[in-house]
Amino acid sequence: MFSLLRNYPQIQATIACSTVIKCGGVNHQISKPISHTKRAMSLRQDVLAPGRHSTKQTFSSKAQQNYFGTRIREISTLERHNGRALMSEEEMSNFMAVYPDILNELTEIAERYKSEEAAAWFRKSLEYNLSLTNNKNGLITVLTYKSLANSEVLNAENLKLARILGWCFEMMICFILITDDIVDRSTTRRGKICWHHLDGVGLSAINDALLIENGLYELLHKHFRHLDCYADLLELFQQNIFKCICGQTLDILLTKRNVTTFNMNTYKSLVLNKTSCHFFYLPIFLGLHLAGVRDPEVFKESEAIIYDLGNYFQAKNDFLDVFGNPEITGKIGSDIQSNKCSWLAVKCMEHASEEQKAVMAECYGQNGRCSLPSI
Repeated sequence: MFSLLRNYPQIQATIACSTVIKCGGVNHQISKPISHTKRAMSLRQDVLAPGRHSTKQTFSSKAQQNYFGTRIREISTLERHNGRALMSEEEMSNFMAVYPDILNELTEIAERYKSEEAAAWFRKSLEYNLSLTNNKNGLITVLTYKSLANSEVLNAENLKLARILGWCFEMMICFILITDDIVDRSTTRRGKICWHHLDGVGLSAINDALLIENGLYELLHKHFRHLDCYADLLELFQQNIFKCICGQTLDILLTKRNVTTFNMNTYKSLVLNKTSCHFFYLPIFLGLHLAGVRDPEVFKESEAIIYDLGNYFQAKNDFLDVFGNPEITGKIGSDIQSNKCSWLAVKCMEHASEEQKAVMAECYGQNGRCSLPSI
């Protein structure tokens, strides 16, 4: 697991390439459906653990292409640096170029309701909180679309639509982070003070989060209602927001339980809803639908890979919450004080002796000092 965590950037790039498959035909369907689930799972394991000691033969890029029965388009928007695939500065610049339009459009929409003061506050909350997302998750939607859509539709207009859709996703992440920081009583996010801790904000941040959530639906209605995939996009956002909030609810409920009850099945259920669905599943599936992909096997196999990646991402996040340098992570960790069902806590319960479990039961989730018994 630690090897996977250390190699997460490489894993992320590998999985992104393995899920981005060129489609052909009028309906953008895969020419040869993926039907051998067991073989797909074996392929996924080899991709997820490059360089591991195994008697199995590792799939080369060519072998992966032969397996999927289709040519994987080379992703020109990724640059390589020290062996890692990175999003190009040009791609990020093009994505950020849409940002002022997003702010202006949402401000104008709010002004329709005869409240310039509320519209100005809405813009202020957007500017501050969108800066606390990494702005790269939305690019996953753009890269997915560019890699799957037929070349004849990759014009400036459609690429801008993909970028707007990516910003809709960023807005979803934005309002979720606002509420998450309030519930977790966090003080910083990416090196900046959390929105609800700023003077003049406080718990009105909850209302700001609702504004941002509904703002993304305004953008969807304005830019995508003429497309066949409009209903699919709406359902994706609605269903995944609900799943994410369910995950957040489970996260809160688990903090009321004793750490000795934490186990890996509960943790995986938490990650499945809280992390995988909105950080990975949603941006990729948005790009798939916008590109016109209809083959259910593509969605099925992508989903399996995405959920694995979500587990690795959350485990890394939990590790950094405790051991990460706040000057680098931009956040002061609070999982231990908050009694979170984290990967570290679960692994501790799996390997601890009875005496060590007793120490955890007494001290985990405590804000103050805890007198440690001698073991």
